Amino acid sequence: MRIPATSYTIERFTLANGLRVVLQPDSSAPVVGVTVVYDVGIRSEPEGRTGFAHLFEHLMFQGSENLEKLAHFKYVQGAGGTFNGSTHFDYTDYYESLPAGALERALFLEADRMRGPRLNEENVANQIDVVKEEIRVNVLNRPYGGFPWLKLPPVMFDTFANSHDGYGSFVDLESATVEGATQFFAEYYATGNAVLAVSGDFEVAHARALVEKHFGDIPGRPAPVRPSFAEPDLTAERRASYTDAMAPLPAIAMAWRVPDPIAEFADYLPYVLLAEVLTDGEAARLQERMVLRDRTATSVGGYIGFMGEPFEVRDPTALLLQVFMPPGGETEKVLRTVDEEIDRLVADGLAEGELARIQARFVTHFLRESDAVTNRAVRLAVLELQHGDPALINDLPRLLGEVTEAQIIAAAATLRPQRRASVEVIPGVSA
Repeated sequence: MRIPATSYTIERFTLANGLRVVLQPDSSAPVVGVTVVYDVGIRSEPEGRTGFAHLFEHLMFQGSENLEKLAHFKYVQGAGGTFNGSTHFDYTDYYESLPAGALERALFLEADRMRGPRLNEENVANQIDVVKEEIRVNVLNRPYGGFPWLKLPPVMFDTFANSHDGYGSFVDLESATVEGATQFFAEYYATGNAVLAVSGDFEVAHARALVEKHFGDIPGRPAPVRPSFAEPDLTAERRASYTDAMAPLPAIAMAWRVPDPIAEFADYLPYVLLAEVLTDGEAARLQERMVLRDRTATSVGGYIGFMGEPFEVRDPTALLLQVFMPPGGETEKVLRTVDEEIDRLVADGLAEGELARIQARFVTHFLRESDAVTNRAVRLAVLELQHGDPALINDLPRLLGEVTEAQIIAAAATLRPQRRASVEVIPGVSA
């Protein structure tokens, strides 16, 4: 089976100050996507500063060296564009989607806040309140809030970097200071710790000149030494549960460690497809067995990484399965069924055409995501940041298409109960 792929032209260079730049021209539509990705995320936070990476993402929108508060919003939206930023386990991104004629505006805006955001008492206090309200809305006062991305890591991992609450405790957030924010910026928002990517309708030579113009004179600072996130694999099953007063149905999420997504990339890719074999579409094994046949689940999902980002994550990470059950659903039966279906896959292999179907579905989704210039710019920047190879965006469909049935079966054979961590949601009034 022929797997479709892209052949994006990609230009890479590094400025004298250490900023890495990726340019990907595409004249199919008169738009551009601009992103700056910094190599700092939830796992980079020091103890006592939980939620700081996310807080800082908010602070970067509160004005910059030459622009007052809210100016970024005004200049992007005034040009007909959109913008946002997001914090992940292993990076933080900032991005704009704009008409092609507004490319220089986006570059100026990103360069200006790379020089320095407006860090003052008012902005820090205001954004602490914003983040606390976001936690209330998305976690504390929402059914299944933080499930499983906040709830499962502390069961599976022991180190602070891998297990702490990335949204942050109110105590830690309230202790944030202007001095601490300034130190955080100086350490992590360095030119040597960032990648600028531009995708869309532009001439490479012109875009390169604009990048040099706006970013070239930013003082260079090297990337900080990244701490080790290494942690041994589980040798015994770990389980936890908690009561969610707002949850209408019981649920369980489970996870197994997978190979290093960067250093062991070839060994890692079969797990990406294995998650799809188990859960993607009504024909997937766990969907067919648990949702359609046994009715032991109302929905089943599977993915790699606690935020579902298989190609934007470092080690350690995991393959996750997430199951919502009907009223009175039995956790033990769900776990037993998962083990049975994994054993059946290992013993009997894949059905005829099953792997080709999964490969086609996954690659189609990957290509659809990459089609939007802003999504593409972010993906290129993260691939440069983590793999040193943004051209992987073109190679990934082929590499996924080369994964064999034997590799899928070998990956499934590692999903044993003694390597599993799980967290159960019990609906009802908490004590």
